[in-house]
Amino acid sequence: MTLGAEIREKAAVLDIDISANAETLFEKHAQLLHEWNQRLNLTRIPEEEVADKHFLDSLTVLAVSEVEEAARIIDVGSGAGFPGIPLKVARPNIDVTLVDSLGKRVKFLETVVEALNLQGVSCYHARAEAIGRDEKHREKYDVAVARAVANLATLCEYLLPLVRLGGIMVGMKGPSGVDEIEEAEVAIRELGGRVRDIVEISLPDGDGRQLIVIEKVRKTPPQYPRRPGIPKKAPLG
Repeated sequence: MTLGAEIREKAAVLDIDISANAETLFEKHAQLLHEWNQRLNLTRIPEEEVADKHFLDSLTVLAVSEVEEAARIIDVGSGAGFPGIPLKVARPNIDVTLVDSLGKRVKFLETVVEALNLQGVSCYHARAEAIGRDEKHREKYDVAVARAVANLATLCEYLLPLVRLGGIMVGMKGPSGVDEIEEAEVAIRELGGRVRDIVEISLPDGDGRQLIVIEKVRKTPPQYPRRPGIPKKAPLG
């Protein structure tokens, strides 16, 4: 079975529909990841686990209804393109912005976008704190998402400034992600958010995932996000 077919079959188990064309694009992305990983160390996930731990994991965000319906999504700390590129491949009508702080990774993202001929995808070399203060991006997105980037309190300071009123941020976490909510309560409230849902998902390999869905109910105060490095060094709380 090809990697694309494996992803499509396993996504169906999660009630996520994937087109035949998406299968091919997933395989191209995976091949580029394999080639570039030799020199950039984009991922430490073994190749036999890439389908589950990168692609399928990315697609779990589609279990959140607002993601399916979104017009604009921003993926902060996109790294090798997860979850942003698989989301774009699976749902071509969504405009996706990919942000990473390392220029070499952004070059990889641009290469994948071009190779897959993806329209409506923008790549930015920037810190999350900087893009959150940029008026072209601040409070402009329906959904902001991040995967394996930071604890939830820090993640809120990265993502909530980018979300429009009524939009959501999604923190992609492992099976104990809900434990971070209490520590992030001050950050969530201060940055204009409210926990709306916790979506629990079991991947076909048995791994558990928790999607922490936080709705933007008030505008983020202008002093946030703070200077680069501060949200991670001293999370609100």
